[in-house]
Amino acid sequence: MSIHHFEIILYVADQARSRDFYRAVLARDPSLDVPGMTEFEIGGATLGLMPSRGIKQLLGSAIEDPELAHNIPRCELYLVVDDPGGCAATALEAGARMLSPLAARDWGHNVVYLADPDEHVIAFSKALK
Repeated sequence: MSIHHFEIILYVADQARSRDFYRAVLARDPSLDVPGMTEFEIGGATLGLMPSRGIKQLLGSAIEDPELAHNIPRCELYLVVDDPGGCAATALEAGARMLSPLAARDWGHNVVYLADPDEHVIAFSKALK
């Protein structure tokens, strides 16, 4: 198998709110923004934002309703950046919630953990020197 592209899609309650949040946090405009899907290109991968009701409509009874997991963290977006503290400040200003402040972690990174408006965990990280 050969993988040609990597995309992660977050199920969100409000596509416009999440688009605006990630536009501020990622400091870039979406590469796609249509009803039902917003995408951001990040380091050779794509972050997609899809309304929770959209995936339920697409897959129907084959999956549990993601809306039932409202405000329950379901994934972590781990971003290696030059300035984790600065990125965290930007995210907080955009509406993120602090989960764990910037600290040296035992795997060799300084990491700060936040939650986006849908409670997905965002980590901004930089390797310790």
